[in-house]
Amino acid sequence: MQPPVVLLTEEQIQQRVVELAGQIETANGGRTLWVVGILDNGAMFACDLVRRLHCPVVCQFLRMESVDQMEGGYERRHIVYTPNLDVAGKDILLVDAVLQTGVTLDNLIHQMLVKKARSVKTAVLIDRPEERRVQLEPDFWGFQVAGRFLVGYGLGYRDLYRNLPYVGEVVPEKAAQGG
Repeated sequence: MQPPVVLLTEEQIQQRVVELAGQIETANGGRTLWVVGILDNGAMFACDLVRRLHCPVVCQFLRMESVDQMEGGYERRHIVYTPNLDVAGKDILLVDAVLQTGVTLDNLIHQMLVKKARSVKTAVLIDRPEERRVQLEPDFWGFQVAGRFLVGYGLGYRDLYRNLPYVGEVVPEKAAQGG
């Protein structure tokens, strides 16, 4: 596979993270903010973002899993987030690297609201509105990048490239081979 082609440099990303932190602080009004990073993709973005927030911050991480269960003779897919967080009465900021279809993030927002979170906002580094399957817009977003296979800054391909300080594009092996 060819090395990634740089789309967003480390400097562009870090400048935008600083700007987003300022927007988030203004919107939050100085209250304690519970930042919940979505693993694996959102880890780097969440860490950089919380380091630039000057309001009181509690930082936690969630992992999303799809679980297939038999219900009434039919197999149903459930989205499960672990660990289970106590969010009642808290201002939550869900942080992920990319918002694509919005299905899982929308599900997580609804779960947080059912658990009586005071507020739930979202921050994503990359918004891909052309891929949305649900009515969801991020509260804070860094960049819009369409139609590319992204790696770096937490995003991986076969779990590689997550360590890159920039966001780049790769051509997956099957596509590169004409498959």
